[in-house]
Amino acid sequence: MSKPLKQIHLAAHFPGVNNTTVWSDPRAGSHIEFSSFAHFARTAERAKFDFLFLAEGLRLREQGGHIYDLDVVGRPDTFTVLSALAAVTERLGLTGTINSTFNEPYEVARQFASLDHLSGGRAAWNVVTSWDAFTGENFRRGGFLPQEERYSRAKEFLATANELFDSWDGNEIVADQETGVFLRDAKAGAFVHSGQHFDIEGRFNVPRSPQGRPVIFQAGDSDEGREFAASSADAIFSRYADLDTGRAFYTDVKNRLARHGRRPDQLLVLPAATFVLGDTDEEARELAHDVRRQQVSGATALKHLEFVWNRDLSSYDPDGPLPDVDPDVSDTHISKGRAQVRMYRDPLAIAREWRERAEANNWSIRDLVIETGNRQNFIGTPETVARTINDYVQSDAADGFILVPHITPTGLDPFADKVVPLLQEQGVFRTDYEGTTLRDHLGLDAPA
Repeated sequence: MSKPLKQIHLAAHFPGVNNTTVWSDPRAGSHIEFSSFAHFARTAERAKFDFLFLAEGLRLREQGGHIYDLDVVGRPDTFTVLSALAAVTERLGLTGTINSTFNEPYEVARQFASLDHLSGGRAAWNVVTSWDAFTGENFRRGGFLPQEERYSRAKEFLATANELFDSWDGNEIVADQETGVFLRDAKAGAFVHSGQHFDIEGRFNVPRSPQGRPVIFQAGDSDEGREFAASSADAIFSRYADLDTGRAFYTDVKNRLARHGRRPDQLLVLPAATFVLGDTDEEARELAHDVRRQQVSGATALKHLEFVWNRDLSSYDPDGPLPDVDPDVSDTHISKGRAQVRMYRDPLAIAREWRERAEANNWSIRDLVIETGNRQNFIGTPETVARTINDYVQSDAADGFILVPHITPTGLDPFADKVVPLLQEQGVFRTDYEGTTLRDHLGLDAPA
């Protein structure tokens, strides 16, 4: 008996401040005007996507004392944008990334419960942590939290928020105008929480929302992050969008669920992925090469190399060889607010490896950054891309993808118009929404 075809989940990541964005392209629009968000959301909903995804930035990143160039596009407030989008969409899920390090559970639970009400049950929360004192300088506590406590606070933060969501069971409101009785249960919303990070008591002032709780996403890739997702999340946002690493990641996180008493289908694996379409596969490859050169300008290449070297490399030629000086391994970093810096735990070893690869392949600095950095995941004709995405999902490299186009806000349009119909013809993607809530779209159980 053949294995039944899995249904593909698709979401759209609004292109933000990272190197996937080509803001200098003549077709690029504003990253902050509402018309850009509205166009992007309407395209995703027209294509019957599960949800729109917003990342978070709590401080403009800096390098060498200057704002990192891509951050100039801005980072508006998540709840403001998603609330406005709730009014111009009807079915599309609305996922916001909100930090558990510098916020409070009551405030965040109230905002997500409100968004779930306003959107008719389409809210989702991507729970992330923050690790650096640089970001913390924007907040009252500064860099108050040791790195090793990030996830203990995040776990208690989410557990506390769930206690607040569950402080209403949904049947308390009577609102009988004849008897004057409004609440059946006078204790509705009452809560008490006492723990390591939070000690709060009071009344939660938002009645139970359509989904009961927002859908929970988790985006960390460390062992702690994967375990957090296996214990508490409905979906995990990964960076493994190629077949082999995707299957390894998928198997690892799905295998972790059993020890938390959960089934494999209770956690969806959704990698971020980019795409480039062409009339032929060769044309798409050429276009992808051009896009990558736009994404990694000479200045961007040098900035990226500075993540590892931790030195001012502005005097180097990006089209020349790698620096012959070694990285500065002191604790003071010239790059502020970038999580990528933590990826290079041994800068001297990374520098040696990159020099060897650059020399072997005759790569310049810019060539090396293009080859070692993020790149387009799905390249080809619409037929090639649709077939590849389906192959990845059916072979358990993912349950679907969160697509990140490189043009704002129209970059998603060709995927919606050319690839989605092919997936629908293959019977692996919906032709219309079957439910009204995001949990309906994702096939997730309602919270107990």
